Amino acid sequence: MVRSIALHNTFFVARTRVVAGSISWVSQKVTDYKLLVKFRLTLTVVFSALMAFFIASKDGVNPTAVLILAMGGFFVTGAANALNQVLEKDYDKLMKRTADRPLAAGRMAVSEAVLAAGLMAMTGIMLLALFNVWAAFFGMLSLVAYAFLYTPLKRYSTMAIPVGAVPGALPMLIGCVAAEGELTQLAFVLFAIQFAWQFPHFWSIGWLGYDDYKLAGYKMLPERDGERDPRTGIYAAVYALLLIPLGFTLPWMGVTSWNPAIFVAILSLAYSALGWNLYRKQDRKAALQLMFGSLLYLPIVLVVYYLDILL
Repeated sequence: MVRSIALHNTFFVARTRVVAGSISWVSQKVTDYKLLVKFRLTLTVVFSALMAFFIASKDGVNPTAVLILAMGGFFVTGAANALNQVLEKDYDKLMKRTADRPLAAGRMAVSEAVLAAGLMAMTGIMLLALFNVWAAFFGMLSLVAYAFLYTPLKRYSTMAIPVGAVPGALPMLIGCVAAEGELTQLAFVLFAIQFAWQFPHFWSIGWLGYDDYKLAGYKMLPERDGERDPRTGIYAAVYALLLIPLGFTLPWMGVTSWNPAIFVAILSLAYSALGWNLYRKQDRKAALQLMFGSLLYLPIVLVVYYLDILL
């Protein structure tokens, strides 16, 4: 009897350990895939595409279309991010901020990541194609440009930033053509807004991660005499100022009223001031302020424009 109870307890403990191990493996796998697709970054990309879709939708918003666009954008962006990590896994090991990514840490095989990227790319492009050929084309273009132009160029030239800003700005264009069915002035204006917005954003990140990027050989920030270019803040301020005339283009086209454009102009001046502040202070705090300012700027602008159209 005692022996039977002991065997039962041993079996129960062993089964509990197996179950706990399985749960732990699943949890780690979910975490790894979130890291592989850069989950939070991908959600921000999807958000910008959806907001452009809302702004461009003249006959109301179809919930099914919103879901298809969100899923298509998520899968295409996730595929691009996965391929980025496949190509950079040996360099990710050298940087503190990326050393724990699944490929760099050895928790995921390259073949698994490539397979996942392929499946996501195929699914995402097929979903975007349900709208029209333009949405599918620009979705594929964003994936190819990000993974196979921007990613390798980072190790050779700071031209990687303007090159990377192209696929980085395509989500808003994709959202617009998905709604309108063709390339329009609005699509190009929204693309231009997201394109110009990225420079202060990327330069603030490049400033903060400069030493880490240098270890991996990435050229993510303008340099002068082998160090951070002290004029980076001025460059950021200039690009932020470009957002003012771009913002006034929407009411000029009759898409919105003039009120949000005036608000956006004031917000752009504040964004520019953060760049100027980085130029003056040349410190981590100023770079952080510019980075957080950039993260707030775009969603606020898009929501303000959409509310003006909605109301």
